[in-house]
Order: sequence, then C-alpha cells, then structure tokens
Amino acid sequence: MKVLVAVKRVIDFNVKIRVKSDNTGVETGNVKMSMNPFDEIAVEEGVRMREAGTADELIAVSLGPKPCQETIRTALAMGADRGILVETDTRLEPLAVAKLLKAVVDKESPDLIILGKQAIDDDNNQTGQMLAALLGWSQGTFASKLAFTDGKIDVTREVDGGLETLSLTMPSVVSVDLRLNEPRYASLPNIMKAKKKPIDVMTPDDLGVDVTPRLEIVSVEAPQGRERGVIVANAAELVERLRSEAKVI
Repeated sequence: MKVLVAVKRVIDFNVKIRVKSDNTGVETGNVKMSMNPFDEIAVEEGVRMREAGTADELIAVSLGPKPCQETIRTALAMGADRGILVETDTRLEPLAVAKLLKAVVDKESPDLIILGKQAIDDDNNQTGQMLAALLGWSQGTFASKLAFTDGKIDVTREVDGGLETLSLTMPSVVSVDLRLNEPRYASLPNIMKAKKKPIDVMTPDDLGVDVTPRLEIVSVEAPQGRERGVIVANAAELVERLRSEAKVI
C-alpha cells in the first residue's frame, strides 16, 4: 500500500501571534515555524503503518514557499520515505490545496491519503473533505483510530455524541484528530538520514492547477483584551450587574 501524507508549515503553536501593523495578516518574519500538529499525527500514523507492514511507501507532500522543505525534512526524519514540494509563494486557499493534492495523487496513485483535520493557522477544516470530493474517494474525518481488514479501512471518528465507526472502501481520504496517536521525536541519526532522502520539487503550473486566490482578506485584527473583573458584594448585586450592564438576563 502506498500512503501519501500532507504536511503544512505553520507558525509554531508555542509562539504568541502578532498582527501586522497594517492589518493585512500576521507577522511571520523571524518567527519560529513548525509542522502543523495535526499533520504530525498523520505522519506518525503513516510511519506506524510502515512499521507494521501495512504500508510499503510513505510520501510526505507540502505546498507553499521553498522553506516548506524544512517541514518535509521533519516528516522524513520521522520515517517518511520521500517528499514532494509544490513550490509557490501564492497564498493557498483550501480549494487550491485540494486541487494541487489531487494533481499529485493523479501522478503518484496512492491507496490512502492521511492529513490533519485542520491547520492551526486558519482552522478551516475543509481540505480533506474537498480532496475526497474531487477524487470521488471515500472519506473518514476526525479519526481517532484506524484498522485495516479485508481491503477496507475501519475509521473510528469522534462525533458530538461519542464515537462512530465507518468501514471505508479503498482508496480513501482520512483526516485525523488529536487522540489518534502521540507523535514521536525524530532522533539525531534519523535527522541526518533525512538530509539524503529525495524531495521532488514542482510548481502549480507543472501540475496544471490555477491557484489564484478567490477570497480577499479585508483586515486582520487582534481580539480585544478582556476587561478587568469586578468583585461583587453578594448574589443580588451580581444578578443586577448581569441584568443592567452585561444584559445577559
């Protein structure tokens, strides 16, 4: 089985986000970047499939500017076999990402695509669903457990009421949730080996995909700071403040 994993380069989750002074976006200059945490889980699951003999090849794909190679190298150090970078400086929207991934899938013909349920920079949660629709493949979202039986994949997914298990025919697209696994840290020897693993570089034009943005960002603003709390003398004063000031009752 050939498995393709999509990985995105985002601002590290430990970094405090700062909005640009002109309100056109967030500051990315001299800011620590890392792999999207949900995509780390996807890579870990693919590596575990290789170790278990379920998968024969694991390919890490990233879309974006040249520094995205660093994110692919991280995936290679975790255990992926090779990488593909679709290099572009254009701001990519979920539909453009799905179209680019479909073009890569048409070239590579994988049996399974694993990706994080969402990226922590835009929180769209759209790419996996769009990709499955473009490919006409079965899909499982918010996966917290995967099991392979008789050429099918059983996906346990997290829903509002608890857990739901779907039996999907292959090929399929799976987007993963936090509780699927605990990603490993890449060891120094594997980091060194990753430097020698191949990364194929192509462009959207090579794939015949138009990635022109369809949406315009009007303004990006930081959320308003919280006001200082007020200590009330008793429950009656609390109720009165909720009624007259907060107007929630």
